[in-house]
Amino acid sequence: MEKTLLQIKGTLWLKPEDPAIRKAAQIICAGGLVAFPTETVYGLGASAIDPAAVARIFSAKGRPSDNPLIVHVAAREQVYQVASSVPERALYLMERFWPGPLSLVLPRSSAVPDLVCAGLPTVAVRMPSHPVALGLIRAAGVPIAAPSANRSGRPSPTSARCVLEDLAGRIDAVLDGGTCRIGVESTVLDLTGPRAVILRPGGVTREALASALGEPVFQAAWKGGDAPPSPGMKYRHYAPRAPLILVTGPPSRRRIVLNILAEYFRRRGLKVCLLSSFLNQHGHDDLEYISRHLFRSLRRCDALKAGVILAEGIDSRGLGAAVMNRLGKAAFRVIRV
Repeated sequence: MEKTLLQIKGTLWLKPEDPAIRKAAQIICAGGLVAFPTETVYGLGASAIDPAAVARIFSAKGRPSDNPLIVHVAAREQVYQVASSVPERALYLMERFWPGPLSLVLPRSSAVPDLVCAGLPTVAVRMPSHPVALGLIRAAGVPIAAPSANRSGRPSPTSARCVLEDLAGRIDAVLDGGTCRIGVESTVLDLTGPRAVILRPGGVTREALASALGEPVFQAAWKGGDAPPSPGMKYRHYAPRAPLILVTGPPSRRRIVLNILAEYFRRRGLKVCLLSSFLNQHGHDDLEYISRHLFRSLRRCDALKAGVILAEGIDSRGLGAAVMNRLGKAAFRVIRV
């Protein structure tokens, strides 16, 4: 066991081997917090049926209590622990997209603490595809509630090192499963009404969902209220330390504006980071590459002590919808040209 862990400021840094996964599961069952890898981003996990443990998630992250969490399961049977009913089309989508980056909003069961769902009558559930995440949930024997494993508002972590940058000393352990494959959070799909509605775009595209369901899939927008029905809707998220300016519009025009802005800020002595220089190494249309490296690139701008970050909009179809959602939430200002 000694070779499977290090300790950073009181937080265990665990290698994803069986003894370490069992240790992490013991921490979860004892009411502790464990960050773990998924195919999307690292999650900060606690037992979804332990109110005190769930409260520790909000405290560690500095997360507003009206921002609901997603519950992670390792088997279809666990869905029925946290959902009071599961419609047929939800079962169909589970068959098509689970395990994977799709969270389904369902009527909640009485076993789920109010804090998990921000007092809402619904709960978001997903089955991650990362083997370490599945191993942890199985070993713990309980569904695990988990938002992204970062301080609230910061770019989501796609590696264990990113988790420790934000949360070392604030959580019990992190399971290091390497770099996340997708790099943006799951799609959150609400199936509690007559229409299928995306509350947050993510790793499963709107086009794929519409094709699977054989019906239109709608995109929700936050219009205010007591609590948002999904994480990622109400608050500013994913933001680096430097102000991020997002420029959208036709490619030729937005690049002219980006060049003008870069020169303007450099003349005023600010260090400028062009996000496109990190994200377009495989071509502007390689959405999987852009998605995988988005949050890492925002954190790299922080490490370079950028004074301002300039980001170029991309096509919002397919996986681009998730990327543009994250950039829009991170932006200090959006300029449409």
